[in-house]
Amino acid sequence: MLLSEVAISTLFSLVPLIVFFPVIGLLINIIFGGRMGEKAIGWLASAASGLAFVVSVLLTISLSGAHGEAQVVPFAEWIKISALDIPWNFRVDTLSVTMMLVVSGVGTLIHIYAIGYMHEDVRFKNDPGRYRRFFVFLNLFIAMMMILVSGDSYLMLFVGWEGVGLCSFLLIGFWYEMDTLGRPSWANSNAAKKAFITNRIGDLGFILAAMTIFWYFGSLQFGEVFAKAEEIAAAQPMVMIAITLFMLVGVAGKSAQIPLYVWLPDAMAGPTPVSALIHAATMVTAGVYLVARSAPLYTLVPQAQYIVALVGALTALFAATIAVGQYDIKKVLAYSTISQLGFMVAAVGMGAYVAGMFHLVTHAFFKALLFLSAGSVILGLERGHHHLSKHKGHEGHHEEVFDPGDMRNMGGLRKQMPVTFWLYLIGTLALAGIFPLAGFWSKDEILADAQLHYPVVYILLTIAAFFTAFYMGRQIWMVFFGKAR
Repeated sequence: MLLSEVAISTLFSLVPLIVFFPVIGLLINIIFGGRMGEKAIGWLASAASGLAFVVSVLLTISLSGAHGEAQVVPFAEWIKISALDIPWNFRVDTLSVTMMLVVSGVGTLIHIYAIGYMHEDVRFKNDPGRYRRFFVFLNLFIAMMMILVSGDSYLMLFVGWEGVGLCSFLLIGFWYEMDTLGRPSWANSNAAKKAFITNRIGDLGFILAAMTIFWYFGSLQFGEVFAKAEEIAAAQPMVMIAITLFMLVGVAGKSAQIPLYVWLPDAMAGPTPVSALIHAATMVTAGVYLVARSAPLYTLVPQAQYIVALVGALTALFAATIAVGQYDIKKVLAYSTISQLGFMVAAVGMGAYVAGMFHLVTHAFFKALLFLSAGSVILGLERGHHHLSKHKGHEGHHEEVFDPGDMRNMGGLRKQMPVTFWLYLIGTLALAGIFPLAGFWSKDEILADAQLHYPVVYILLTIAAFFTAFYMGRQIWMVFFGKAR
């Protein structure tokens, strides 16, 4: 054996640290951050997230040593009221460990990127004091997502679910009193409220699902619920249909599926690292995780599976067609995220859980790469515009407002930003599903499963895949080719 049983048991007991490290990081920044420099604040937050990633790696090693057997790690007594007995337990299995690695791994890279990005952003908007607050919120986001993916009950999952909703509100509205160009406006604040309220509609579905589960199953812990699933499905099939469809409402809210997708494009109001964190590694993947985690329930209700798959496929195509007509560099990526989430939701709806989670993992990396590269382009244009403005001199208040995120203001940037260009091109090819990059393998798995079992879903997803290649090719051309504008 690679590891002794004692060593494996010891490693499993480390699982609470995936939540504690980010929480400790944010508490230190809250208490002592006022006396620390910017770099110290940023690196402390990054280290907290990085340590959570190290623990996730150790848990992966211990899980392989335990031959992939799911482990429940008791932590504390939590809620005990009459028949309701819910301890705070952590669940370590292949699904939770995969999500832990993605959230903490990609999250740490985004933290590191944000150290430099926010240094520029807070100065551009003349408020350096907010630098510390940003990293406190970022650490809180990671902590809440870790609770979501590691909990052993629907109630723990719901705590993390609501936590990431709160963090998205705080980060989308980070510059709440100004717009994305730094002008006085409540646009960002309204975008944050829109995200918060739209997600509450989805959360109502999740709450109804959890209440129905407790009423009929007498528990909210995954092990107990899944053990009784077949019995309940045989005795009361309509109850299972209701539970799975209530969950779908929650998924539509959190993972931006039709008709509750409207909040995600407006989430671009937050700083670019926030866009990368929400769209790549954290909040939007929560709905896909919920369906994958509830697989023992969904497999007993083929009608609900088909509805979930159809919603995902329709969303994938619908969002891809909208992305074709966007001019804002981050809006194209936002609608692209909605479309790719449609692929994932369709996959888990069809019962292709491995394919859906595989696409979730690959998408997290290349979408984070694209958003962070887009941030590099936006910062570069902001700097260039300020430099030109200084040389030309200001022409009073009639100067036309310059939007550094508008692709119509870009062009020919591959010569000025060669590194960003090549990185963006790699991310684009992966997203478009070009061989041999990661996106090809994960998208191909989903399409193969759809072709075998769900022909309508297959047709919708195939058309969406072609649109994906088109709108990303259009974006690359407008930003990096042609004449400089």
